[in-house]
Amino acid sequence: MAERFASVDDVSQHLRSADYLPSAQIASVVFLADRLEKPVLVEGPAGVGKTELAKALATTTGARLIRLQCYEGLDEAKALYEWNYKKQLLRIQADREHDGDGHLTWTDIETDIFSEPFLLTRPLLEAIRAEEPIVLLIDEVDRVEIETEALLLEVLSDFQVSIPELGTIEGHQRPLVILTSNNTRELSEALKRRCLFLHIDYPDLDREKEIVRVRVPEIDDALAEQVARVVRSVRQIELKKAPSISETIDWARTLLYLGVDTLDPQVVEETLHVLLKYQSDIEKARKELGASLGEGLPAAASPA
Repeated sequence: MAERFASVDDVSQHLRSADYLPSAQIASVVFLADRLEKPVLVEGPAGVGKTELAKALATTTGARLIRLQCYEGLDEAKALYEWNYKKQLLRIQADREHDGDGHLTWTDIETDIFSEPFLLTRPLLEAIRAEEPIVLLIDEVDRVEIETEALLLEVLSDFQVSIPELGTIEGHQRPLVILTSNNTRELSEALKRRCLFLHIDYPDLDREKEIVRVRVPEIDDALAEQVARVVRSVRQIELKKAPSISETIDWARTLLYLGVDTLDPQVVEETLHVLLKYQSDIEKARKELGASLGEGLPAAASPA
């Protein structure tokens, strides 16, 4: 298959064209994934751009995004394939009604109903059989049970799947595969061994400011920096859920809709509910930020 990117810088430029601002590490891992034809396991806190990376790769490469959203209880029937049992039953009934002489055997019926017209394709099988360029996103893989995780191994190793009634179906290409994890449980060594590893954390001050400027182009430089500084200070408070990048962007848009051109303590207090989603977090942030906001906007925190 033709290589998608000429260099690490080329990856960075492509992602930026899709309004995704990658770090040097992100661009490097994506480049190696393309060259080595290996999936990428992306770990990190919720809301730091793991899923958006897959979406941006699909956009910038002109590929179709196929997404498998993982959840507790996900099984082979929802991830890979299942048979259309209702359609099979109707076909069996129709065959019996039209077979007046009793010539049809069970072998004849079985061969008929376990064929392509009765197969329901799910995301993994859809990606394997796709003819066009594909980015396969396996989102929040840490939410599935260990047994279900094993279903992914054959797909990730050889990009093929075995269906007892149809045989082995092999992929026509090697798509870009992105697996995301919020690290709520430890993934198996077998799964990790098949992937390149990438950790994405919250961005530093300058990068978050740049993200805000790209995603909210109407905002001016000064307000974007104030937004990034306050969000960085909020994330240093011990909260149930720290604000994600998407919530930073929502907050910036909120400020523009409200006609705010500079932050002050009252504006921050009245709009904290856009950044934080738990009342206890809002109250804690008001208390922790109160003193610093009373003296002016919090200074940029030193890197951890």
